[in-house]
Amino acid sequence: MKILVSNDDGIWAEGIRALTRTLAQDHEVYVCAPDRERSATGHSMSLHKPLMVSHAKTKEMLKLSQEAYMTSGTPADCVKIACGALYKQVKFDLVVSGINHGPNLGVDVLYSGTVSAAMEAMLLGIPSIACSLYSYSSKEFMDAASWIKDFIENNDLPNLIPPKSFININLPPGPRANYKGAEITKLGNRSYEENYEERQDPRGNKYFWLAGAPIEGLEVPGTDGFALLNHKVSITPVRFDMTYYDRVEILEKSLKL
Repeated sequence: MKILVSNDDGIWAEGIRALTRTLAQDHEVYVCAPDRERSATGHSMSLHKPLMVSHAKTKEMLKLSQEAYMTSGTPADCVKIACGALYKQVKFDLVVSGINHGPNLGVDVLYSGTVSAAMEAMLLGIPSIACSLYSYSSKEFMDAASWIKDFIENNDLPNLIPPKSFININLPPGPRANYKGAEITKLGNRSYEENYEERQDPRGNKYFWLAGAPIEGLEVPGTDGFALLNHKVSITPVRFDMTYYDRVEILEKSLKL
């Protein structure tokens, strides 16, 4: 398969290197990723400044992939320019975003740069998956990458992922041998207890730093977070259409237009 790999942790992140190294064993892999961390950028794009692009000329990345570029833009920028300019001669079978260091569950999909790269591929008509590791400390990306490779090769994803949708995958931390299977899930109720820490710079100017932690105990069976808490891989189909169809007829009858 011809696979485009991107992420939001940046091209030097361990997760994307593990993913590229593993997929390149049996597939034609191309890379386009941000030149620095772009976490929580959502689906933003660079419209009012030039998008700088350069080769990722590390021996490792060039050895593993057919070609590798890094950009000054967001994950959505990376996929867009990769498919529209840098690799426009390549007909990609699949776009894989990740492996993100930290999960993307529930409402996270609205903010995640990892997810936005997969979503941009979806908008371009290319089957895609977003992959995240449910840990901020675990370094076992090779185990996660191995599972992803097998998942891709054991399933006909181009035909299983319908248009205007993609798959969001979250993997448990630790060795693959400890995974307790996989589960098709719904987006859960992940919420955060957030607060802004007020600080002061050396010149006396006030600034704020967003802090917070996930609120535990909200996940229920069948959701992505619940699967991970039980050490299962969570596989969630996600679609672009957010229309609240149940309300359309009610609003047509109720609103004065």
